[in-house]
Amino acid sequence: MDTSYPREDYLPAPAHKRESSPTAHVSSPPRDHLIWSIFNTIYMNFCCLGFVALAFSVKARDRKVAGDVEAARRFSSKARCYNALATAGSVVLPLLLAALVITGVIHLSKLAHESVGFFTYQLGGSDEEDK
Repeated sequence: MDTSYPREDYLPAPAHKRESSPTAHVSSPPRDHLIWSIFNTIYMNFCCLGFVALAFSVKARDRKVAGDVEAARRFSSKARCYNALATAGSVVLPLLLAALVITGVIHLSKLAHESVGFFTYQLGGSDEEDK
């Protein structure tokens, strides 16, 4: 029994002797966007897109845990798409509605200001009907 320390077979190879394979690319696991989906489900649930995104996020997380990276990547992509749609719909539509209300109020105020003269009766010195 050899008890010498350190043994050569346990030492890492020097940097110049290591072989790096250019084809061995380890990709990171796909993101499941679960926090974004929960946020869209609770706070900005536009047309239930947040709930759909949450379902795909949970599926992506389950597939990632099971080791099926390709299915996790597909579900993650769908969750990201639904989250983007839910966020855009929940942010853009209220802004568009507010802009329409503001322009409507401005238009109505201009219209009311212009028609004030039509609806008021002015008494002046040019009344020839009284003579």
